[in-house]
Amino acid sequence: MQPIHTVYGGAHLFRRDTAPKLARIARKAFDTYHHLLPVTDPVKDRIAAKLDHNAVEDLRIDFEDGYGVRADEEETEHAVFAAKEVNEGYKDGTLPAFLGIRPRSFHAATRTRALRTLRAFFGALHRVPDNFAVTLPKIEHEEEIEALRMALDDLGVNPAIELMIETPQALANMKAFHAAAGPQCRGAHLGPYDLMSSCGLVSASQSLRHALCTHARLQMLIGFAGSGVWLSDGPTSTLPLGGEEEVGQAWKLQWLDVQNSLATGFFQGWDLHPAQFPIRYAALYQHFSEHLPSTLARLENFETQQQQATRIGVVFDDAATIRGLRAFAERARSCGFLE
Repeated sequence: MQPIHTVYGGAHLFRRDTAPKLARIARKAFDTYHHLLPVTDPVKDRIAAKLDHNAVEDLRIDFEDGYGVRADEEETEHAVFAAKEVNEGYKDGTLPAFLGIRPRSFHAATRTRALRTLRAFFGALHRVPDNFAVTLPKIEHEEEIEALRMALDDLGVNPAIELMIETPQALANMKAFHAAAGPQCRGAHLGPYDLMSSCGLVSASQSLRHALCTHARLQMLIGFAGSGVWLSDGPTSTLPLGGEEEVGQAWKLQWLDVQNSLATGFFQGWDLHPAQFPIRYAALYQHFSEHLPSTLARLENFETQQQQATRIGVVFDDAATIRGLRAFAERARSCGFLE
């Protein structure tokens, strides 16, 4: 089941109990500012339960933007240490359901360093956890993906591969990139700020709701349609830190971003800070709360009519619309909203 968010943090900060620590911070933010969430009390109860039992669905150990530029020896040490922490977390059950690593890009300038990091990490890893992924950033050429696959083969590991769609070249060559990743390709993640910067947009104009990001999401929907590849939006860059006014403003921005993502078919997005979890779950759960009753009624009606084209009121359903309804119900089930 596809996670509904990915949170990433610098590899130098990763510990076996990172996910539980992030969950506690998220719950504290919820307890302090839950009155700012524009949702009903039943939805708030669901959010609280989510934060208590499965706050972090997907976590990336980041050796790229969240890590910075460091000496080779230091990065290798962090890669080995991160793998050892994964080993211990696997044993004590503190790892999230989905986990992965993001190395540096496979551009010529950083490929050697990225390969060293992957070798150090997987060399110290006792067992690749289930649902583990390698997320490749800033892809410009399919050869970078092929080189990653070869490196993973040489290491004797077979994790999922995720593609970062954050360059104009990636948008133009998604089918080729997908083919290069092969059956290991699990996800494609929009990198909105790299993409917007690459296209010349200055920071003051950059937003997840910019037309360029909407265009990119729609291109991803078309490019990966029918492939089973999971699609993910990027993060809201304004963090809910400070006092009530600052948190309220940041949550309002992310609420709008998540609702916009949902409207364009993206149910997963990236988070930069655990205080963003409550508003992500609020926006998502409110969306399900509003639309799920009619979805389930239409599905039941379709089944009752022996799966022939039918309608409820003025809403017409056939096999095509039913596929969308079933997908929506499955999304609600996979994130814990629908049991």
